[in-house]
This record gives sequence, C-alpha cells and structure tokens, in this order.
Amino acid sequence: MNDVITIGDAMITFDPSTTGPMRHVSSFTRKVGGAELNVAIGCARLGLKTGWISRLGKDEFGRHIYNFTRGEGIDVSEVELMEGFPTSLNFKEIGADGSGKTFYYRHQSPTSTLTAESLNEDYFRNARLLHITGVFPAVSDKNIEVIDAAISLAEKHGVKIALDPNIRLKLWSEDKARTTLLNWMPYVDYLLTGLDEAELLFGTREIGEITEHAKKYGLSHLFLKLGAEGSMVWTQGELIEKPAEEVEMIADTVGAGDGFDAGVIYGLLNDWNSERILTFANKIGSMVVGVYGDNEGLPYMDEVLEKLGEKTLIER
Repeated sequence: MNDVITIGDAMITFDPSTTGPMRHVSSFTRKVGGAELNVAIGCARLGLKTGWISRLGKDEFGRHIYNFTRGEGIDVSEVELMEGFPTSLNFKEIGADGSGKTFYYRHQSPTSTLTAESLNEDYFRNARLLHITGVFPAVSDKNIEVIDAAISLAEKHGVKIALDPNIRLKLWSEDKARTTLLNWMPYVDYLLTGLDEAELLFGTREIGEITEHAKKYGLSHLFLKLGAEGSMVWTQGELIEKPAEEVEMIADTVGAGDGFDAGVIYGLLNDWNSERILTFANKIGSMVVGVYGDNEGLPYMDEVLEKLGEKTLIER
C-alpha cells in the first residue's frame, strides 16, 4: 500500500547558469521538475511510500525522468512512456533575489494520453492519501476529467484528499481556475494554499473570512502558506500560527511550497498535532530555498531532524 499517490505532469527543467532575464542566459543545466512530482519526491525522502501516476514521452528526456523518479524510491507502475509525444520542457529565469519565472513548452504533452478510464482503481484502493494540485488540470480540459475520476475513486475507497491550488495563470484563466477548484472543494480534506490563491478562490485575504469558507466546504484542515511570515493551520475551529524558520541564504524559491506540502502530508499521516506539523513543514520549506533546483533541496528525514535540533548527524 502507498501512503501517498499523486497524479500529474513532469518536465525537464532547464535552470539558467546565471541570474537575470532569460534572453541573456547562454547556458542551462538539465534537471527534473513538476509540482506533483516534487511533492512525491519530498514525501519519499521523508520515508513515506509514494506512488505517481503520469505519462512521459518515449524519448531520452522521458526515460531520464522515469529513471530519476524510480531512483527516488517512488512507485512508477502507473507511469507509461508514450510513442510520438515529446516530454514536456520548461525553462527557468532566476532573479538575483532568488525569485523566478517559468516558461513552458508542453504542447502535445504525453499526459494528454492519460484518461479517466485509464486510472487503475486498485491503485486508489491501496492508498491512504491522494495529493492533487491545480497545475495538471490547467494544462487541458481533459485533465480536469481525469482529476474528477481520481477524486471519485478516492472518495469510493475512503482515501483522504489533499489539494494545493498551485494556480498558474500562464496555463489557465482566473475564472477557470476558480470554478474548477471550487467544484472539487467539497471532496477535499486538506487544503494547502498560499494567501494569493486563497484570495482568488474565496475573494478575500482576511483570515477569518477564509476560515469561514473552510467551514462551509467541510475542510478538515486549512493550511495557509505565508512565505517569509510563516504559516497557519485552521482545524476544528482553532487557528494556529507559526513564524517562518530562519533562512541563511535564498538561492531559489521554486519548490519551497512543495516541500511544505510534503511536510504537512507526513505530519497528517502520522497523526501529529498542528503545531508540530507547522514547525516541521516550515523547516522543510526553509531548507528547500537554500538550494538551486525544483527538488534538489527537498530533505531526508534525518536532515530535517538535525536542523530541528532533534538529532545529531555524525559526518566523520
């Protein structure tokens, strides 16, 4: 049985060798990225049994992602390499302050061959939690149907559902994002969102008003990612806040939210209290931003515990 399963696209990510506008960058480093895959990697490194449902191009880039993912200990039995579909790409632009922009090249994505009918019901029956984001459904309307089916299978077999809106307005409109994600909200147990995304969904940045929406939709937990200000969780009528962990250096902010998600999922599946979950997830987010790359900074459990002062690592 997998503790966590997720469904979504993955891409070869080209990271720039220098900061600044991409038009002035002359070389890039090949890496692997994708919001859902990043969370799967984060969960696997923490020790959770993790599975990923996807399609990749039957090309060198697709094989690289497949082997990389399998090497992280993630179950890829529901991943297929598709002939005639190029593996998706994205190029990153990184500012001097660590902020970034992403430029996508994912026309004829191999995930377009993934259908609602192709989902393996046993894969959902043998899972504890389904993690979904707003990235995969933004790529095409057909992907919305796939997530609809995934949610139905999760509901049928008592699988908890975690949603990170992860709204990418380069991929779909505000109205389409809002309508689609709110349609799923009644089935979501755990919402993990940034404040900007919460405002797009609920029309407000006021925490009290956002929690009223959480009540309306019957959410078990609402996690708010507040960046440099830390994070909050609302559950059972109680709101708890934790300040951000100190960051020595910001190298690349991409992936910090995915790392936070992995920490939250780990804590939820292990029945931790809310304060413990926030402390743990905040620490992971602070570790991710210190490393270049989408998932290179996602830590192993021993590394997180060492940073929290709960374990001593002997290196020599």
